[in-house]
Amino acid sequence: MADILILIPARMAAARLPGKPLADIAGKPMIEHVLRRAEAAAVGPVVVATDSIEIEAAVQKAGGRSVMTRADHASGSDRVFEALGKLDPGGRIEIVVNVQGDLPTLAPDTIAEAVALLADKAVDIATAAAEIRTAEERDSAGVVKVIGSPVGPARLRALYFTRATAPYGEGPLYHHIGLYAFRRAALERFVQLPQSPLEKRERLEQLRALEAGMRIDVAVVDVAPLGVDTPEDLARARAMLSGRS
Repeated sequence: MADILILIPARMAAARLPGKPLADIAGKPMIEHVLRRAEAAAVGPVVVATDSIEIEAAVQKAGGRSVMTRADHASGSDRVFEALGKLDPGGRIEIVVNVQGDLPTLAPDTIAEAVALLADKAVDIATAAAEIRTAEERDSAGVVKVIGSPVGPARLRALYFTRATAPYGEGPLYHHIGLYAFRRAALERFVQLPQSPLEKRERLEQLRALEAGMRIDVAVVDVAPLGVDTPEDLARARAMLSGRS
């Protein structure tokens, strides 16, 4: 595979849980948990992209790498693209993995399995999902569902992403996991595209890529990690990771 870089965008501003990258979970800030899991994937170097000196200090204290970016980015993908340009202006890196900084229980293998899909040259962007097992997940607008067509064992080609309960009828539903492995050229194209109508309606930036005709494939994994967006999510993460390193 090509040279790979994992970037974790992290900012202090969050509508429902301000300062969440530094929220304490089992004695460590959440960003450190995500950093360790990304490092454990062992697919390439890991760098946190942030606009906060507090987050930068926490990452450095944990022995990690960070890069400062602008504060006015509309999305994590925009922040990742700026960080890539700073870290690799010569263009050596060919695959960039955007791992959201609020996934402290993310399985390292999930990152590796998504990246592996880019061995297929037809794929522009790779991501991951897990089968939905509970009614709470199925019915929650906070759980993004991916609708896809099977193209191999534990692999889908994404047709749509939605906050609705879909698709209709018998069969599995899939909980989308917030990480994206981009080919460098795909990331550059993506951030230059205007916001698309469905992206605005669903509030899901990955729909911009689909509406532009880009191919997104999905690795189907066993378990979706907990995304920390609310104080209740944070309490669950603390309970899940209590006593763990």
